[in-house]
Amino acid sequence: MSPTSAEVAESPWPRSEPPGLTPDAEQIQLRESLRGLLGKYSDIDRVRAATDTDPGYSPHLWRILADEMSVAALAVPEQYGGLGYGTAELAVVLEECGRALVCEPVYSSAVLGAHALLTAPEAEGNPLPEVLAGDLLATVSALGPATDDLRATRGPQGWRADGTVTHLIGGGSADIVVASAGTADGSRLFALRPPADTVRTERRVLDPTRRQADITVRDCPAVPLTTPEATATASTRLQDLATLALACENTGIIDRLLDMTVEYTGTRQQFGRPIGSFQAVKHRLADLLVSLERARSASRYAAALYAEDPDSARLAVAVAGAVCTDAAVQAAGEAVQLHGGVGFTWEHAAHSYFRRVLGNEAAQGDARTHRARIATLIGV
Repeated sequence: MSPTSAEVAESPWPRSEPPGLTPDAEQIQLRESLRGLLGKYSDIDRVRAATDTDPGYSPHLWRILADEMSVAALAVPEQYGGLGYGTAELAVVLEECGRALVCEPVYSSAVLGAHALLTAPEAEGNPLPEVLAGDLLATVSALGPATDDLRATRGPQGWRADGTVTHLIGGGSADIVVASAGTADGSRLFALRPPADTVRTERRVLDPTRRQADITVRDCPAVPLTTPEATATASTRLQDLATLALACENTGIIDRLLDMTVEYTGTRQQFGRPIGSFQAVKHRLADLLVSLERARSASRYAAALYAEDPDSARLAVAVAGAVCTDAAVQAAGEAVQLHGGVGFTWEHAAHSYFRRVLGNEAAQGDARTHRARIATLIGV
C-alpha cells in the first residue's frame, strides 16, 4: 500500500536512496488523480471498444490525458515546453496506464516519441511542441543499426527519406515517425512526417490493444535529430527508456492482476468456503505479492536513477527489464489459472492483460535477453 501524503511529509527517516524513489506528496496526488480518471474512462469494456475503432484508441481520452494530465509534457524540461518533472513521475503515469490497460498512445508518443524528439529540441522543423501538446502523435521504430530499408539524402529542399519502417507501435495513426536511416556519412536518427497518401500496412499482432503497422515512404520530409557520431548514444538511451517504460507498465499490470485475483478468490466458493482460504491458493497469492514488490522496487529504482543520469542507470534499467518481465509473465499466468475456466476465455479481463504482457515481452525482449545485457554490462 502506498503511503499517504501526510505520512510522506512527516516521515522522520532520512532518504539514502536516489531522489524520486520514495513517492512524495506530488507523486501520490498524481497517482490518485490518474487512477480516478482512468477508472472512469478506461475500464476493460471501454478499452476493448476503443481498440475496435479506426484509430485503435479513444481520441476523447487521449485529449484528456494530454490536456488535463499533460502526459507528454510531464518529464520534459521547461525550456522546451514541458513541466520539468522527471522519469520518477513518468513511472507513476506508466504504472497507472498499465494497471488500466490503456490503449491510448502514452507509451509510443508521450514517452518514446517526445523523448526521441528531445534529442534535438531546437532543430528546424522539429515537431516537438505539437507532440507535447498531443496534437500530433509520434512513434519510434526499432532503434538498432539502420538498414537499407530506409535511406535519407540531402538535397536542395533539405533531407528526404525513402524506404520502409516496420513494426511501428501505433504506426497506423502516427503523424511523426522517428527512425534510424542510412546516409552517405553514416546512420542518423530522423523525424519523418509521412504525407497523407503514405502506404500503411497494419500487422496482425498478439495484443490488439497496442497495434503495429509498417509504413513505406517516398520522398518524405525528414528532420535530422543526430549526427552520425551521436546516433549510437542517442539510440541506446532511447532503448533504455523503452525498457524502463515497459518495466513500469508491467508493474502496474501485476498490481491490477493481483487485486483482481485476490478479489475473485475471496468470493469464489468451493466445498462451502472461499478458494482463497485454501493454503495452496494463499501461497500462490503470497508469491505474486513478493513478485510485485520486487518489480516495483526494481522499476522505481531504475526510474529514479535514469532521472539523475540516463547513462549511469543502464544496469538498473536492465535489471528492471528482467525482474518486471519475469514477474508480469508469472502474474498473468497465475491470474488466468486462479480464475479457473473463466480465466481462459477471451471475454475475461485477465486474457487481455495476458496478451499485453506477452506483447511487451516481444517489444523489448524477454527476461533472458535483459539478463544477457546485465552480464555484458558487468563484464561477465
